[in-house]
Amino acid sequence: MTTEFVALGLRPELTQTLTEKEYQTPTPIQSELIPAMLAGRDVIGQSQTGTGKTAAFALPILNSLKPRHRHIQSLIVAPTRELAIQVTEAMAQYGKRVGVRMLSVYGGQAYSTQINALKRGVDVVVGTPGRLLDLLEREALDLGGVSTVVLDEADEMLGMGFIDDIEAILSATPAQRQTALFSATMPEPILRLAARYLREPHTYTMGRRHVTVAAIEQRGYLIHEADRLAALTRLFEVEPIVSALVFARTRARTTELTDELNARGFAAEVLNGDLGQEARERVIQRFRNNQIKVLVATDVAARGLDIQHVSHVFNFELPQDPEVYVHRIGRTGRAGKSGVAISLITPKERWFLRKLEAYTKQKIALGDLPTVEQIQQQRDARLVEQLMVWLKRGRCHSERNMVQTVSEQGFEMAEIAAAALKLVRTEEKQRPIAAISEVRPDQPVKAKATSKHAQRGKAKSAENTSHEPGMVRLSLNRGSADGLNVSHIVGSLSHHADIPGRCIGKILIGDQTTLVDVPEAMLSQVLAKKETYRIGRKRTSIERA
Repeated sequence: MTTEFVALGLRPELTQTLTEKEYQTPTPIQSELIPAMLAGRDVIGQSQTGTGKTAAFALPILNSLKPRHRHIQSLIVAPTRELAIQVTEAMAQYGKRVGVRMLSVYGGQAYSTQINALKRGVDVVVGTPGRLLDLLEREALDLGGVSTVVLDEADEMLGMGFIDDIEAILSATPAQRQTALFSATMPEPILRLAARYLREPHTYTMGRRHVTVAAIEQRGYLIHEADRLAALTRLFEVEPIVSALVFARTRARTTELTDELNARGFAAEVLNGDLGQEARERVIQRFRNNQIKVLVATDVAARGLDIQHVSHVFNFELPQDPEVYVHRIGRTGRAGKSGVAISLITPKERWFLRKLEAYTKQKIALGDLPTVEQIQQQRDARLVEQLMVWLKRGRCHSERNMVQTVSEQGFEMAEIAAAALKLVRTEEKQRPIAAISEVRPDQPVKAKATSKHAQRGKAKSAENTSHEPGMVRLSLNRGSADGLNVSHIVGSLSHHADIPGRCIGKILIGDQTTLVDVPEAMLSQVLAKKETYRIGRKRTSIERA
């Protein structure tokens, strides 16, 4: 019997299951929050994925469950369908002796399937904000009997523009409910949400990951937005990478970047929310075993990723919060090893660079990108090094015979060697060195950042047509004046139109309007949902540009 879990006050059915799963000792967050939740208190847990937080809220919920009640007893709100499914599966395993009836609800699944399950009776619902709100509006979901609400990965839901949806969902639950909030970071909007909806919460904060200044070298490179990929590939040429994590803001961006790197001869794999749990575990295991050198990831997908041998972290796009930056770069420089954290920074992001320096209390030096000549010298040196390895091994017997045959035809040894090296270098043609435009160090700084997918300013009529084959441009009646960002567009459009976020193309955010590219094959599917399209709680019109 798992006596330490028994000591927390859990019922025998749960501790027996934990024993079978070989859970011996509660993690710190479980030891801290399980007794508090069993006592009925609201709780806040600030910790990363992989610290046992799911069990920290799942076990108290299951412990208090009253089987076969006619109403929903607990609600768990998660930012993505992948996380919703993971939580549902975990709770079903923990509660297999309790007889819990679980249901996960999320976009992309037929409403009828979810509504029929709700009619049959459910004890615990795990869902994404958009689908939960849709079911509430259809009067298919009754949260009037909910006793416990969990907000899981609240900061991720904030980044996706779901805070208004969360408030609407909470307003549909009883005022006297128990509320648990879990978040890796605690930005100001999350603190305000907690202050408004939680009553004297018991708080657990995992010790902040301190960035060891001596262990991590932080560098930045000033670039134009259009040169992000060119800058990254130039750095790949000269950096002594053992293994690297490359961070981008959105799932669509990680997929696009992975494809671009592979096309240029840099083997990379993606780690984002589009991967199922089994696929995710396979990718992580290959990375852990050094079968993958470069992993392109979103912040939420990389949570809980603990690999000791990461030599480099690349911020292909800067995060929106300094604490997220710290979590990113903290994945290198581990186990007593040194590490390198490199950020690509546009002139309009330099204000945020200063914010990062103040937060980390460390200067982030701005360097010069490798020149074409430096990259070519590096390639030459690498080839000579490989050549010397084989010369020292002396295992080129068959090749020596080939050289002798060619030599007998009248060619000089030096010419034969040069031709052989030329042949070896054919693979370099896959990696052309892209041109990069110069950035003036004194270029004016503005207070907001832009990206390839989010270019501020009014959309011009010339931009009303997509320039990508197979894509169609749509127009939304909201823009930067409404606080819109790329995450809002990708998260909301993929949810309401039931399309993968990676399918969404270029996004141009103006002051009052936004242009977004979608595949022409999905146009009718997107426009079919235009009456229900919403960003936050605001109705948003969408039409062909």
